[in-house]
Amino acid sequence: MKKRTFFWSGIYTMGCLSIPFLQSCSPKDTQDNRPNIIFILADDLGYCDLACYGNQYIQTPNIDQLAATGTSFTQAYAGSGISSPSRCSLMTGRNSGNTTIRDNFCVEGGIEGFKGKNKIRRMHLLPNDTTLATVLSAAGYRTCLVNKWHLDGFNPEATPLNRGFHEFYGWLISTAHSNDPYYYPYWRFNNDKLENIKENEGDKRIKHNTDISTDDAIKFIQRNKENPFFLYLAYDAPHEPYNMEETAWYDEEEWDMNTKRYASLVTHMDQAIGRLVAELDRLGLRENTVIIFASDNGAAKQAPLDVLGCKGTLKGMKGTLYEGGIRVPFIVNQPGKVAVQKLDNIVYFPDVMPTLAAIAQATDKLPTRRNGINLLPLLQGESLETDNRMLYWEFPGKQRAARKGDWKAVTVKKDAPLELYNIKEDMTESVNLADKYPEIVKELEDEMNGMRIPSPNWPLPEEQK
Repeated sequence: MKKRTFFWSGIYTMGCLSIPFLQSCSPKDTQDNRPNIIFILADDLGYCDLACYGNQYIQTPNIDQLAATGTSFTQAYAGSGISSPSRCSLMTGRNSGNTTIRDNFCVEGGIEGFKGKNKIRRMHLLPNDTTLATVLSAAGYRTCLVNKWHLDGFNPEATPLNRGFHEFYGWLISTAHSNDPYYYPYWRFNNDKLENIKENEGDKRIKHNTDISTDDAIKFIQRNKENPFFLYLAYDAPHEPYNMEETAWYDEEEWDMNTKRYASLVTHMDQAIGRLVAELDRLGLRENTVIIFASDNGAAKQAPLDVLGCKGTLKGMKGTLYEGGIRVPFIVNQPGKVAVQKLDNIVYFPDVMPTLAAIAQATDKLPTRRNGINLLPLLQGESLETDNRMLYWEFPGKQRAARKGDWKAVTVKKDAPLELYNIKEDMTESVNLADKYPEIVKELEDEMNGMRIPSPNWPLPEEQK
């Protein structure tokens, strides 16, 4: 056995060897030393918004410290270029070619509702969708979602509590006023009950949602310090509108208020993460807690993309399948357990489910249908081939993309031919090589077609009867 090959595997005795821990060892006789897991997700954070990813303006010392003392990935991809399908990919371990939710709005089915004054349809996560929370709950973890779910559509029955989570504190699409006004809500879910944030009564902007969410997360940790837990902390920051009263970090900068508030939302979130990590230290849980940080997609067009360099030199932004829309920061940290390294392996959101299942010794709970791989060897400092597989994304009928090795095929226009880029040599997607290498385009397109399973909510013309 290689050195440190299974450092998360618990206790290996003659009675437990080669047998899953929970099935072979009685909890009464053996302490459950499996690590706690905290997945922190930013909302619309650009690939280059963090100092540890090259930003020269925004202060993110706590996230930078997680990167400096853990593993950071330079070629990590979200599940999609927008929120709902990206989070669906994260929660189900599947790419957007076969997930239940493939876009924020669906073409058919789902449930009808309103976004502002516009009538739209949204699809929700189904009861038979195995989620990350389902897997970890079945393995004995206490599971909690704090803040943003975005997988309920307009279905009030598709809440986190009905999709694998034991606890939920936050807001739902199906209950629009549960996060109104954005960042300073007066209403908020406490599990299945709506409660008031008294400080924000009467449209006061006193208690920011980043602080509310961090408080909820810390209380959950405190209640569950004696047993393994999974905390999914999904912040709103820095999603627009950029409502942020405190901008002291950047008041001396000669920026407009939109830019100051955007930067402040990121720094404020970083400060909150620092507070959460400090609480783990205080409780003596830090060394037995895996922390993962990522963003759900790239920066939005409302962000100060040029002033702050939110996406660096990447092409595209939120809502597109160019690199600027789907390449995201991805950091994993556990002191003494996760290797200190920066990796250029190609990874993406569907990899999270099998990786966390391996950490939690819950691989027997995984669903059969999934697209990700277990990244645990990489986190241990070992080698793992991740690049010669097909990574796939789609906005059905509108955009498609695939990454395999150095090559990326992508189209962001309906019925437009695939563009081809060598991402290793051209991460800015500046030189379209489709005409030069038609055989590679054909090979990738054939594989892309095989990745898609028809969806009743996003039927393509050729799939309709």
